[in-house]
Amino acid sequence: MTTAVVLPIEAEEYLTWLATEKGRSTNTLTAYRRDLKGYGAWLDEQGIALADVRPADVEAYVGVLREAGKAPASVARAIVAVRSMHAFCAAEGLLPVDPAADVEPPSVPRGLPKGLSEEEVGRLLAVVVGTDPVARRDRAILEVLYGTGIRIAELVGLSLGELDLDDALVRVLGKGNKERVIPLGRYAREALADWLDTGGRPAMAPDRWARRGDAEAVFLNQRGGRLTRQGAWWIVQEHGRRAGLDRELSPHALRHSCATHMLDHGADIRAVQELLGHASISTTQVYTGVSVERLFAAYRDAHPRANAGVQR
Repeated sequence: MTTAVVLPIEAEEYLTWLATEKGRSTNTLTAYRRDLKGYGAWLDEQGIALADVRPADVEAYVGVLREAGKAPASVARAIVAVRSMHAFCAAEGLLPVDPAADVEPPSVPRGLPKGLSEEEVGRLLAVVVGTDPVARRDRAILEVLYGTGIRIAELVGLSLGELDLDDALVRVLGKGNKERVIPLGRYAREALADWLDTGGRPAMAPDRWARRGDAEAVFLNQRGGRLTRQGAWWIVQEHGRRAGLDRELSPHALRHSCATHMLDHGADIRAVQELLGHASISTTQVYTGVSVERLFAAYRDAHPRANAGVQR
């Protein structure tokens, strides 16, 4: 029988601080708790108390994770959790020193986002036909995801009061409870208006709402409740298959495609950063990697010594 790992009180205090002071999401807290339990179990096996951990112990744990065949991203995430927990405990005086201060998390190879070409997006959006409530909803979902670049959690979290179709705007509550206002393009606005009109959302609404928040939800499931992330994910994948796309299509691919296509058509990267709700422009810069042709074109057009015929 396996004994459940009990986190030290210092780690529990750290997780409480993340929840109450930093406002971390339930998913983030669950991931951190899982990573810290793995760390705690390894320390127990080695007979090392949390207060006695040395830098060499943290480095040894990195090696253990790698030898276990963990993906680089998983190793990096686990070490970030360990480092931040030790830093918190040292700063709060819960532990005498921070043994992980100089231990760097392993680098993660950065892959380029797998977006769609403009032709593929066109095929995807064209595959939803019909005027029944489900078709209207699905068309609006795809148009809004591609037209605004919002995250899937932001999409299913939208409430009716956050839409302004007259001014073609949507107010989104993103990561860290940061609010941003995003313009709605013509196709997204028209698809939303069609979904919200008679024969769309009203036809899918129940006689009595099961939950209070469902009545304000922009997107509903066929039982009349707020559409979940899993439900929206399935809708995107299903239409991706119907459009004949080769790979499993994720909602994030439409977010990537929105950013990439805007950059390809000359959008300023800081405007794209604001649109996507990225805290750091370095995150947005990942998307420029899929626009190599645009990068070289901009260089040729703007740099005084880019052309072979420049006089010396």
